[in-house]
Parts: sequence; structure tokens; C-alpha cells
Amino acid sequence: MLRTTSKIIAAALATAAFVVAGPAIIGGKKVKPVAPVTPEEISKEDAAKLDTVDLGAGCFWCIEAVLERIKGVKSVESGYMGGHVKNPTYKQISGGDTGHAEIVRVKFDPAELSFENLLEVFWELHDPTTLNRQGADVGTQYRSAIFYHSDAQKKAAEASKAKKDKSGKFKNPIVTEITEASEYYPAEDYHQDFFEGNQNYPYCRAVIWPKLEKLGLLKEDE
Repeated sequence: MLRTTSKIIAAALATAAFVVAGPAIIGGKKVKPVAPVTPEEISKEDAAKLDTVDLGAGCFWCIEAVLERIKGVKSVESGYMGGHVKNPTYKQISGGDTGHAEIVRVKFDPAELSFENLLEVFWELHDPTTLNRQGADVGTQYRSAIFYHSDAQKKAAEASKAKKDKSGKFKNPIVTEITEASEYYPAEDYHQDFFEGNQNYPYCRAVIWPKLEKLGLLKEDE
């Protein structure tokens, strides 16, 4: 992830929020993120009911922070997929030479959240028309990607992509890759739930808070 001061400042100035330590001031109101809905633990019985998909949409801190707040999502873990190096480290990934994408492994309950509706959130939380880039984050590791786990997911992802392309929502064609899931590597511990422990980190303020606002995942702070 690129973290240069100039890019962070540029991104911050582009947001509508005036941010200070703690809650943000948006539209004259003090707001904060809604709480994550993912449970701390999942029983074996409940786990058997869940579907899994791996999604890339730029920085995995961003995807994780959004999807943990979507009803029906039960688990979100940051990791790496789609490359050619065994057991890659974040340092290797950051160089863009391993072929991996930063992704999140999402486990969701299809009885509460359909795969199609999960993809609707996916399209909203990033720009799927920019090749190997999300904002100031540039490189193949930031590519938009859906790594499917079944033929049904593949067909649904292709249909959803085609429908969104035809909708006119985006000015440019969607470049999201739709690929069968390959070997998954969990990211280092310090990346997991990064936003929850670092909400005031400049990158989180400049990039993640606006995503939460866009998706209606902020609430008035009392």
C-alpha cells in the first residue's frame, strides 16, 4: 500500500469529512462507524452453513472494514491470492512481483445475504474500472478480483459484472478479474482487523471513512 504523505493529504482533501481524533464531523454532525456484525467465534454447526468467496478491491484494510459491517457476513480475513510465490510476506507482496492480490476471504450466510447482494456491496466499495489501482494504491496487488469457489459463483459473478457494466453506473468498462480460487495465504496478524484498532490512522481517515459514509455505515455519535 502506498502511504506517501502527499498522497494521503490529497486523498484527505478530497473527502467531505473534517476529521479529528475520535469521531468525524460530516454534514455538521459528529459520526462514528457502526459496529462490526461479525461474531468473535463461529460454531462448527454454523460454519457448515456458510459460503466462502475471496475478493480483491484494493487495500485489504478497506475491504475488511466495510464487509465486517454487512449483515450476513460472518467472517472476514485479510490475505493474499493469485500469485506464484509460496508463503509470501507483505514485503514481497508490496513489490508487486509475486503476482498476488491483496484480498479478503469472506464467509457469509447465504440465507441472510445472497452472493448476488454481496457482489452489489463489492461493486460499491471500490472502483472496478481502474486496472491494478485503487486511488493512490498502485500495482497488481491492488487489482479488482473475484476468486470464486464454485461454478455457481463463477456464473453469478460473470452475470453480475455484465449487468453492472450495462447499467451505466461506471463511465468506463469494469476490469475485475473473475478467477477460480487458488492457494490462500492469510496476511500477517497486524493486518487483521487493522481498521478496528487504527481508526484514526491517516490512511484509514482518508480512505476508509469515506467508503463507510458512502455505504451508510456511519452513525451519529451520541
